[in-house]
Order: sequence, then C-alpha cells, then structure tokens
Amino acid sequence: MSLPPVISSATARAAGLGRSRLRSPEFVRLAHDLRVRLDDAIDEPTRLRLLATALPPDAAFSHATAAWLLGAPIDAPARPHIALTPRRVLPQHAGLVVHSRLLGNGDVVLHRDLRLTSGPQTFLDLAAQLPPWELVAVGDALYRNGHLTAGALVERLGRADRVRGVVRARACATLLTPLAMSRPESLMRYWLVTSNVPDPVPQVPVHDRWGRVVAHGDLGYPEWRVLLEYEGRQHADADQFGRDVDRYSLMAADGWLTLRFAARHIGGPTAIVERTRRALISRGWAPGAG
Repeated sequence: MSLPPVISSATARAAGLGRSRLRSPEFVRLAHDLRVRLDDAIDEPTRLRLLATALPPDAAFSHATAAWLLGAPIDAPARPHIALTPRRVLPQHAGLVVHSRLLGNGDVVLHRDLRLTSGPQTFLDLAAQLPPWELVAVGDALYRNGHLTAGALVERLGRADRVRGVVRARACATLLTPLAMSRPESLMRYWLVTSNVPDPVPQVPVHDRWGRVVAHGDLGYPEWRVLLEYEGRQHADADQFGRDVDRYSLMAADGWLTLRFAARHIGGPTAIVERTRRALISRGWAPGAG
C-alpha cells in the first residue's frame, strides 16, 4: 500500500506498520496522531520543508544545512542541523543535530520558504567546524550569492566575543571576496594570501589590442603579467576546450604567463605557492620586496 506524505495511526495500521516503525527516525511526528514519512524519493529542500512542520516555531536550520541552502560549496548533511533558543531541556531527535543558540532577529532569515540562520550567523557557526581554507570558500560563496556583506559580518562577529570559533571567523573574514567564482578559486587564493608571495587579484581582465576585455583570469598579478587558472572537469567538454584554447592564446599573445592548476593541486599550498613564486621571480618580482 502506498502511503501518503502525512499519515495517521489508522493509515499506518492499514498499511501494516507497527508502532515501533512509526517511532523510528524514518517518521517525524507533526501533531497528535499525525506523522510525516521522510521518503528518499523526495528532494532535500522538500524533505527540510516537511521537517520544518514538525519543529518548534523558534527553530532555524543552521550550520552546514543553512550553508548548503544558501549555496555554499558544502554537502547537505544527512542529519539536518537546527538551532533552537536555549531552554532547560533541549529537545532531541535521532534524525537531527540540535544546537542551542540565542539568535537575534537579524540572525535568522526566510530563504526558500525555510527559516535558517543568516549568512553571517552561518559563517560564525561553521568557524568552529571547518579549517580556515574551507571557511574562506564558504564565506566567499555567501558573499557571491548575496547572503553576506562586510558590514553585516562585522556586526555579527562584534557580538560574538565568547562564541566558539570567533577567533578563526574574524581572521578569515578579512580574506573574503565576492569575486571568487568557485571553491577551487577560493582555495587557491587562500594559499597565496597566507603565504610569502604578493596577494593575487581575482578576476583579472585580459584585453585585446583594441582595449576590449576578451577574457578574465581566475587570479593574477597584472604588475608581472602572471595569471593563475583552475581547470575543472567542465574544461574537458569539447566546446569549452576550444574556448580555452582561444583564451590561452589571447593571454599568451598579450604577454601573460598562465599557470594552470587542477584538483590535485589545491588541497594544500605547496604546488600553488611554489609555482607562483617561481613565475613571479621569472617576471621580475624580488622576494622580500612585497
């Protein structure tokens, strides 16, 4: 028997479901004698909306769940995270990760018909869980997607003196930019700005001989005409490959030295920093000169 999304005890009995099955994490109680089944066939936003109907009114999706909903480069966790106002006994559910949070009005937003923590609050919450390079990638994405501004982040971090992770959040906040177009670009930039080479410029324009912008480098150093490009899987597409050939030819014709990196290079600083350092030296940069 096919079950409707919301079922009663009578419906469950008719389908041969016992009480122990209804009390499992597969089902969430909505109200007295009404439960919702978390079917694997539904997509994640729909599952979260169903879950939201069973949560207390002050609940907001938070941490990695909020970051995923806001478009950050992070996977949706199997057990959604929610934040609740502190109380004597914090309710728990096997299918959820529950956090106690005293949130102000500006710390919660309505997005995709769901209550979730704001960009600044989500960035602060994840600061205690993510390494700094991944936190920067999340922060860049929140900026890029319009869920974070410098002023809002400064204001939230200013109220977080005793919050776990705030020291890391404040350090990483100064490194964020809305110009990073992807997680790999954010990681590449992080390794460079925390190294002993000059800080790169994101989205460097490349002009043709008539002064028209014909391409953008992911990162670069206009003073020394060095560009850094990340090559993702999309670059294997035949059409994209052809466009890349044109871009790199234009860059080379205009005197740019282009360094190309792949996923194998961005997990740590060694390859990116060392190759960039060598390229800059070859173009006249003197280490120690800034």
